[in-house]
Amino acid sequence: MTEPTHFASSHIEFASVLAAARYGIKCMEGDVPNRFPSIVSAIEQLKLSLRAKSPRTRSTYSTGLNSFLQYLSDAGINPDTDNTSELLDNTLEEYYLWLVDRYGRHSLSTVNTYMAPARAFARFLARNDLCPNLSLVKALERLKAVVVSLQYRTPRVDSNLALIVDFALSMTVPPRTKKNYEHRLRLLRDQGILHLLYSTGLRRTEVTALDRRDVEHRTDGQTIIQGKGGKERVVFFDKECLYQVRQYIDEREDTFHPLFIRHKGTPSDPGRGGESERLSPQSIWMIVKKYAKAAGIDASTHDFRHNKASTLLNRGANLSEVQDLLGHASPATTKLIYARYETAKLREAFDRYSMPLSEAVTDESDK
Repeated sequence: MTEPTHFASSHIEFASVLAAARYGIKCMEGDVPNRFPSIVSAIEQLKLSLRAKSPRTRSTYSTGLNSFLQYLSDAGINPDTDNTSELLDNTLEEYYLWLVDRYGRHSLSTVNTYMAPARAFARFLARNDLCPNLSLVKALERLKAVVVSLQYRTPRVDSNLALIVDFALSMTVPPRTKKNYEHRLRLLRDQGILHLLYSTGLRRTEVTALDRRDVEHRTDGQTIIQGKGGKERVVFFDKECLYQVRQYIDEREDTFHPLFIRHKGTPSDPGRGGESERLSPQSIWMIVKKYAKAAGIDASTHDFRHNKASTLLNRGANLSEVQDLLGHASPATTKLIYARYETAKLREAFDRYSMPLSEAVTDESDK
């Protein structure tokens, strides 16, 4: 029984030597380092390994890893001074339960978003022999035992979403004067944003990433965007949408690159090409909420996306077409979220393709 123990100890010592070389852990000549890198140091190394990923992915991982560090602190582990050997087989499991306690069972999508970076960190440690007390296989199995499957609910799409856009478009754009110029720009911008969300089904992050060149002089009514996960896809604009957005562009006197920008005073530091003035996804969300409330309708930016998918499906588009138009990672995503569309549409298919018992009996009798 002593040989396996000795072997395991030697393996950990050897891994410690590798960690010392890789992460700059100092030790006296002839000594074997008795610790692995600090948890914070290992996380920084993981972040460096993500530098080829999209900015949004890096931001999501950074937020998730900060949450993981908060959990460790709450669990009595100091990420700045304690090393990776403090992470055990139950770490991912306990972190998941901590997230559920914090955000609630009704926010499992948020919990899953925060869990992804933690799992990636565990894999990173395993790849680099930095987790002597954490077996990746056991950790993932323990996590699997407590994870609650996320059940997607069929989106409850409000058929009145078009009324939000119509309400915004009905607002009178004031004549251009020096006094009301910014107000005029903001109203034209908001009208363009709402029309764009309704007609394209774009994510709010995708709307904020648009540049004016994507629509200003395009004659084909389409552009290529980089969507979720850095994947490119074609986005189409209808004539009404283009007209509305170009009204806003034509009114602007700046040469900034972003399609939708802030309009509040003269920017002191607009950044290169006006990048610092680009609207944020949160700003897009607030604009939708503002006009939805004024129209007396409860809606958010993602409701427009659901509405676009449901409209396409109900008017005859197939699932693969909707997948490509909305930029879903797989047909399964589209089917899972949107396939159970309007009952009337399903009833039509049921009546059209079913065979009543009496008809089936008649057919058999005639044979």
